[in-house]
Amino acid sequence: MENTCKITDLICLPDTKLPRVVVVGGGFAGLALVEGLKKKNVQIVLMDKNNFHQFQPLFYQVATSALEPDSIVFPIRKQISGYKNVQFRLAEVVEIEPSRNLLFTNKGKLTYDYLILATGTTTNFFGMDNVQKNSLGMKDIRDSLNIRHMMLQNLEQAAITCDDEERDALTNFVIVGGGPAGVEMAGALAEFCKYILPKDYPEYPATIMKIYLVEASGELLGAMSDKASVKTLKYLMKLGVEVLLNESVSGYDGKVVQTKSGRTLLARNLVWTAGVTGQFPKGINKESVVKGNRLKTNRYLQVEGHENIYAIGDIAALISEDTPKGHPQVAQAAIQQGKYLAQLLTDLMNDIPSKPFEYKDKGSLATVGKRRAVADLGKLKFGGYFAWLLWSVVHLMSISGFRNKLLVGFNWVISYFTYEKSNRVIIRNFKQGSHKESQANEQFNASKAVRNSQKTNIDA
Repeated sequence: MENTCKITDLICLPDTKLPRVVVVGGGFAGLALVEGLKKKNVQIVLMDKNNFHQFQPLFYQVATSALEPDSIVFPIRKQISGYKNVQFRLAEVVEIEPSRNLLFTNKGKLTYDYLILATGTTTNFFGMDNVQKNSLGMKDIRDSLNIRHMMLQNLEQAAITCDDEERDALTNFVIVGGGPAGVEMAGALAEFCKYILPKDYPEYPATIMKIYLVEASGELLGAMSDKASVKTLKYLMKLGVEVLLNESVSGYDGKVVQTKSGRTLLARNLVWTAGVTGQFPKGINKESVVKGNRLKTNRYLQVEGHENIYAIGDIAALISEDTPKGHPQVAQAAIQQGKYLAQLLTDLMNDIPSKPFEYKDKGSLATVGKRRAVADLGKLKFGGYFAWLLWSVVHLMSISGFRNKLLVGFNWVISYFTYEKSNRVIIRNFKQGSHKESQANEQFNASKAVRNSQKTNIDA
């Protein structure tokens, strides 16, 4: 196809008479949808603010120096290489004008016939500005690198300072949230403390590094079985993690964590995994937004109040009697929704009736350090070494790209026999709050681009 720009498009795309499907987000859901439509008679435009897909389940391993970031990220253009009807554009969508099938990005505007929102979620600090300012989430590969650099810098500073209280604060870690991300992070940190700290920092004993896991409810891994929760608690306590159940954080100034019960924890390192909130462009009907800032869809994943806008993945909330809170925000649900919507759009364009979406739960897995994990597979619920082997195989096979599988597998084999983490290097200095300023600048620039695009549209 000849590469020409339409007058109505400031983002250049190949000219076509085929229906245009714009997919916003290159996560599990978005890529599954693109994969399902790659040979169909449509023009697909995949848009993302990053030029890579990131494997979120292993963020904690990058954060604790077990893996390098390029092991769990994969270039989107390489992923769609050979897909003749797919175009990738590096841009952030900031506003939608549904009445004209038009969307605005920080790089220009674009029309669509079908719009698919697969924008995912971001960390939810529940309005606690002081916690957000002084802690780190773990929803992006950059967050993982920030956690790594923060941890290593603080450990190095602890070896320098002569202030006992400051040394304690620099070597203590608080993880907030007892879901899979929090549990896995706590387990990895505990093993770092047990096996790496004594070798790298003989100046002080490993017992100086205290790890706290704070969970607001009365159990860990609330989405899994009671058996998995009990086993997880047992594993973490054996690793030396202090688990605080029925406890929540009310404030954090960068050194002292305050809890609602009145307890204080001294720590310069706080990782927040306690909640997420949906993120999507402006322009969606307010009536379509439900709890968690997710988009309410019907059983065909169509956003309520919009005829040709669909939502898939973590941002989608298909609320019914069977799923009053929507489907779980996990990779398997996102992939299933992406595959389903690809078939639904194909049927729709060929006037073929479609069945509503049905989620098939394939089970849940969570690892607690090396050689320990818990698994809920239907009625089969178990933990220990076999669960860890299963977790390892499932995650390894889910990573995009043969090279990435090889890198991760090789690192895991070395770690299995030696507990070695070879990536304990400080590439760049981390300054608390600097990443927040960078995000604010990006948002400002995006808003400015929208205003400029709207002005251009009016002038035209």
